[in-house]
Amino acid sequence: MTHVWPIRVYYEDTDAGGVVYHANYLAYAERARSEWLRALGLPHDEVMRRHGGQWAVHHLEITYRRPARLDDLVEVVTGLVGIGGARVTLRQDIVRAGLVLASLTVEVALLTPDGRPLRLPAALRAVMEPAAGAT
Repeated sequence: MTHVWPIRVYYEDTDAGGVVYHANYLAYAERARSEWLRALGLPHDEVMRRHGGQWAVHHLEITYRRPARLDDLVEVVTGLVGIGGARVTLRQDIVRAGLVLASLTVEVALLTPDGRPLRLPAALRAVMEPAAGAT
């Protein structure tokens, strides 16, 4: 299962030349990850309330291929690559009209409120595992 989240590029996202500022790709990916979790029935507040954990980016790699520009409609395609003890690895592609603009591999860790790794509860794992390998 992949999740697709559309995003319009606004003026505030761009530099003086109308090209998306590089750090904004990270913000787009973050929003899409939040919506992917929500689509799985795992919104951030629910994970904290029911499982005592919060997600934090542990590792991220990004490759920029083509620029997104002012007024573009892009999609962030999110797929689950793998699940570890306390970490989840995702592949995210930012796409415009079928062309990949940027590709990210993101490893997020489930942490306790004081920042220690928290083993993925069976209930979270059960919801995420059917989506594994969907990139």
